[in-house]
Amino acid sequence: MTRFAGKTIVVTGSGKQKGLGQGILQAFADERANCVVSDREIDTEAEQVAKELRGRGAKVSAIACDVSQAGQCQALVDAAVEEFGGVDIFVNNAGIGFKMKPLLEVDIAEEWDAVIAVNLSGAFYGTQAAARAMVERGKGGRIINIASQAAKTGFPHLPAYVSSKHGMVGLTRASAVELGAHGITVNAVCPNHVTTGLGAKQNEYFSKLLGYDSVDEYLANMSAKNPMGRPGLPSDTAAACLWLASEEAFYVTGEALNVTGGEEMH
Repeated sequence: MTRFAGKTIVVTGSGKQKGLGQGILQAFADERANCVVSDREIDTEAEQVAKELRGRGAKVSAIACDVSQAGQCQALVDAAVEEFGGVDIFVNNAGIGFKMKPLLEVDIAEEWDAVIAVNLSGAFYGTQAAARAMVERGKGGRIINIASQAAKTGFPHLPAYVSSKHGMVGLTRASAVELGAHGITVNAVCPNHVTTGLGAKQNEYFSKLLGYDSVDEYLANMSAKNPMGRPGLPSDTAAACLWLASEEAFYVTGEALNVTGGEEMH
């Protein structure tokens, strides 16, 4: 399919192999979108992500961006506009989810502030910069926030992460109300656990916390509890993003879409 031929998508936090960001870009590259790979640093791994996307036939640019810095988010959007003429789809995917610690032991600066700065403030900075460019261009657009099952349900030892993802849903709703008049939709995708690089760290931590003999045993139990019999995959989240960015979803905005195999139903 070529639904997104000539469209440009920017995905923050997309420079890691087997990550959600890479999976999202792969899906759009296969439909001929121009792809902007972005991560805190454009290192060898990020360059490999970009190379693989080019192998799928996409035009690709790799741009460094620390989303906790508003100026860098604006520079990311400006660079994408200069390279491709505009931004049609902006995905706030960058996130910190590996700082796990009991509530009473959380360090304010090292854990709480760091997570909120990336997961929530970073999503706001990205949304604002992308929306400014979309409004100025006058052709509408799609902003998609990668939230989490943790945007709907509390989890232990992740107070900052859970708070930031709940906040991201609030940001989604507030942004949707203001940007609809400009033909811009804003939605969130809420996946359950996906074993990315970040997810692997969570697997190790929670398998020990919950007393499992191995990570494999922990994952097997996770699968058994899911109605669809497995954890999530990057392709599941990517498929939701494809739909939300499509013309068919033009009248859908302000939503927080569960992509959990039935694990989360509210």
